Amino acid sequence: MSQVKNIVVIPGDGIGTEIISATRRVVDEAFSQVSVGANWIEKRAGGAAIDVDGVPLPQDTIDAAKKADAVLLGAVGGPKWDKVDPAIRPEKAILGLRKELGLFCNLRPIKIFPSMRAYSPLKAELVDKVDFVIVRELTGGIYFGQRQEASGSGEQEAAWDKEEYARYEVERIMQIAVETAKKRRGQVTSVDKANVLASSRLWRKIAEETAQKNADVNFDYLYVDNAAQQMVVKPGQFDVLVTTNLFGDILSDEGAVISGSIGLLPSASIGQGTALYEPIHGSAPDIMGQGIANPLGTILSAAMMCRYSLDLPQVADKIEAAVERTLEEGYRTGDIYTEGMKRVGTDQMADVVISYL
Repeated sequence: MSQVKNIVVIPGDGIGTEIISATRRVVDEAFSQVSVGANWIEKRAGGAAIDVDGVPLPQDTIDAAKKADAVLLGAVGGPKWDKVDPAIRPEKAILGLRKELGLFCNLRPIKIFPSMRAYSPLKAELVDKVDFVIVRELTGGIYFGQRQEASGSGEQEAAWDKEEYARYEVERIMQIAVETAKKRRGQVTSVDKANVLASSRLWRKIAEETAQKNADVNFDYLYVDNAAQQMVVKPGQFDVLVTTNLFGDILSDEGAVISGSIGLLPSASIGQGTALYEPIHGSAPDIMGQGIANPLGTILSAAMMCRYSLDLPQVADKIEAAVERTLEEGYRTGDIYTEGMKRVGTDQMADVVISYL
């Protein structure tokens, strides 16, 4: 092998083990074709780590991730851990990794494969040219703000969460949005709620300052409720959509529905340290162990990993082309199956992708 890539792999919970296993086989085959080796370093996080280590994110996992070339994650969480102390819920593993690795930006491409247009709940003419990226701030805002769990009793029982953004957090996410747009169609849409929220008014102010410094990029601004509506009414208008942690979480899932299946969409969390790649779907504990989970979101996340972290754009291209060919030929897992298609399980889907590499 001419080179070896060190990849921390975290199967996590639910279907995580199955989709990660399938993805590793695809990556190994794609790497072998360009004489690259993968050193897979398996670590625990989420519920699996709570069961063994008592915490959702062991220090051992953090240390390994910091030293790796990339981190590939399956999924975390499930009803088994719904009643644990909120301080150690499985989801804390994702938030913790983002914080420890300095991953302040999430990139979520929303692109509809031609063979999947019929799966979108929107009319075919609305999704014909849907191809945009959601740039979501990841380590600020309400998810990381101060909070008070429910206290008091009766009608006076109350809880609160604080939404807060500092200038540097907004400036750096805006810069990534600009850089992303310059590589695409040169359009940035900044999403906020500046008519109501003080934090959004700072967000809007800095977005406008960024626009003034980047005359070669076109900026426009939408309130989040209007943005949600526009994503349904005319999704093809967007190129790069940049927004806060909370709004980005919601809008990216809306984008997943537009694309036809949440099981197909990858994501990348990038920033100052080792980048993290994961599908945007959950751990789907109701189908775990049945071999029917859709691995394509994870496989496409691995393609993003090759493109953004491993300096292997040719491998990313091959994986993405193989996935597109697989869908064109009618292969479907149960979540995207329709009559007349070729129904396959998790491992079979990976086999087909490998055959088209």
